[in-house]
Amino acid sequence: MYYTGTFGKPVSQMSISSKISTIFRGRLSLVDLPREFLRRNKAASRRNIERRDLEKINNSSARLSSRFATLSPAELLTHFRERSVSFFPFDFSGDLERITQLQLQLFPAETAQLIASADRIVRESSWELAGFGTLQFDAENVWRRDPISGKDWGTEYHADVVVYQNDGADIRILWELNRFGHGVTLACAFAVTGDEAYAETFFSHIESWMRQNPYGRGANWNCAMEVALRAINLLAPFDIFRRSKALNEERLAQILRLFDQHGKFILDNNEFSYIVTSNHYLSDVVGLFWIGTLLPELKQASEWRDFGRSEMLREMDKQILPDGADFEASTGYHKFVTEIFLYSFLLAKKNGEETPQKYWDKIQGMLEYIYGIMRPDGRVPLVGDADGSQIVPLFKRDADDQAYLLSLGAALFDEPKFKHFAPLTPEILWLLGEEGINTFESIQKADESPVSAAFPDAGAYVLRDGDLYLHFNVNDCGVNGRGSHGHNDALSIEISAFGRPFIVDPGSYVYNLDRNARHKFRSTAYHSTVKVTGKEQNTTHAELPFVIGNESRPVVDEWQTSSEGDRVSAVHFGYERLKKIVTHRRTIEFNKAEKYWLIDDKLTGTGRHKFNFAFHLSPGLEVADIDRNIVTISDNAGRHLYIGVDSIDRKPEIVPAFVSRNYGHKEDSSILTWEITAGVPFIIRFIIVPAASVENSASRLELLSRLTDNISN
Repeated sequence: MYYTGTFGKPVSQMSISSKISTIFRGRLSLVDLPREFLRRNKAASRRNIERRDLEKINNSSARLSSRFATLSPAELLTHFRERSVSFFPFDFSGDLERITQLQLQLFPAETAQLIASADRIVRESSWELAGFGTLQFDAENVWRRDPISGKDWGTEYHADVVVYQNDGADIRILWELNRFGHGVTLACAFAVTGDEAYAETFFSHIESWMRQNPYGRGANWNCAMEVALRAINLLAPFDIFRRSKALNEERLAQILRLFDQHGKFILDNNEFSYIVTSNHYLSDVVGLFWIGTLLPELKQASEWRDFGRSEMLREMDKQILPDGADFEASTGYHKFVTEIFLYSFLLAKKNGEETPQKYWDKIQGMLEYIYGIMRPDGRVPLVGDADGSQIVPLFKRDADDQAYLLSLGAALFDEPKFKHFAPLTPEILWLLGEEGINTFESIQKADESPVSAAFPDAGAYVLRDGDLYLHFNVNDCGVNGRGSHGHNDALSIEISAFGRPFIVDPGSYVYNLDRNARHKFRSTAYHSTVKVTGKEQNTTHAELPFVIGNESRPVVDEWQTSSEGDRVSAVHFGYERLKKIVTHRRTIEFNKAEKYWLIDDKLTGTGRHKFNFAFHLSPGLEVADIDRNIVTISDNAGRHLYIGVDSIDRKPEIVPAFVSRNYGHKEDSSILTWEITAGVPFIIRFIIVPAASVENSASRLELLSRLTDNISN
């Protein structure tokens, strides 16, 4: 056996220099290095003790506090049915009829889908998993079996499991299954219908899971984050199912033992590091906070609750940038982390624990960031990794669907502008109750539309007017230069016009299931920027799916916005590591009166190089025409985007590609790429002109021709 490195390559197969550069990359404090060395030694000692005690832990009952340890099983069951501690904002025993009424009245389509999904789980043992669609889960070893590759991950000691192997199995898929998101679907359907079949299925799934996954054994105990997210997704349904007839004394004892084991494991194997913490450690401590808050009957509950709460707030201070964005260079993970904090703060509030106002202000700032970057179609650019993670998936949302968070924000903060993108969503009912519904509906939607905005800490600049939108990405690799979920996307753009995206970020698709695809989706060539001499902006390796360098270090040195137009200019240094260095500067101007964007790419340095200028097109578009230096991109509704090019006389190549909005799912797309070999300095300009319909195409083409002539002259 051997341990894996943090990012999946077996440590025994890595050189000493590779180990050091992988572990200690990014911006580090020398003071923290010896502290990290000691921490890792202590963690190894704890694992040795844990390995020795596995059978003892597995055979032990839940550790209850003195008050509850003396209760009979019947008394304990009665207590859980009647107690007031809960996550959801209503009393299911008294409010069930009203919940059903509101759910059916306000969200008939969602209700029908909810019940249909729950029925498939009960009758067919099938449900949706990530972006793979509806899958069947009826294998004997269902909770250990990768549903795509069929691999059984076994029951060896969790620290011995090599999670990232190049064998076609993807641990992320197994973990998604074992997060138990389908349990939330069963619970919501039970609350609406009262059908005991949903409760019986939930408890039977827990029983089979415990048989197949004894404490500390197998891949489902390998990562404390996954243990924490599973605990949360069991706690939320348990808050509903504890009143069902399917819960008996034996099952209560069993599930309390499971929650106690989850809390113990998270605390003993948490992913804290003096080098860096991320959404992993945040999930760990939030899991402890949820267990400690919702199960005060457990002996360690107050310790877990207080530790989890204090660490959660400390991580919020560390991980949320001053402009409201998560620090991992990923809009998908920003969504996930926003859910983590928002849902946890609501849990605390529901159970009488106040969160300091400055942290509610941070939540509002995180929502302001979502509002600021949201496209006119109500979706966000999928910058960086986007695996669609949700903390409590009340309703399945695509990775780029974040409007429901603005809906919650509108009701929570009485913020009219959030309603611009945010319809009434069922999450408001389930998280804020009828009072939240009433508050949301009483808010008058703001008259003004979103305007151009800058988020300098996140490296996000939005040049917009009405339904014309350009997102300029100027972030580094994230996590204080350490990277993990960032992509090679410095100075890349997204463009939307007339209610649909035209140029997009590709998303991330998968991690270990297809390492070549993983490498491609985060590559420079897959983003709408410039690739030089076939090199990546930041160093990446296909065999290290969560390692990325930080050579690009982009910097914005100009940002202006007014009612007439916007201008932004930035430079990155990713190609200065070449033998003949190159620096890329991109300047974008948005003329709001004549409705066009001018993109100026300037390459400076030394020598001659091969340059590839790329634009990744949204699915469903056609390159309708290439005439001289003008490319026409069209959709089936007659909307066009014209791209005029100066300084290149050749036609672009149309490269087949893919775009992914959910983990494991991809759609056909294409990339326009102009390739030229030239010496530096070299300047190329693109003029991008949208046309709303066939009728106004002639005037827009005339504008484009005039602008191109002016630039050339």
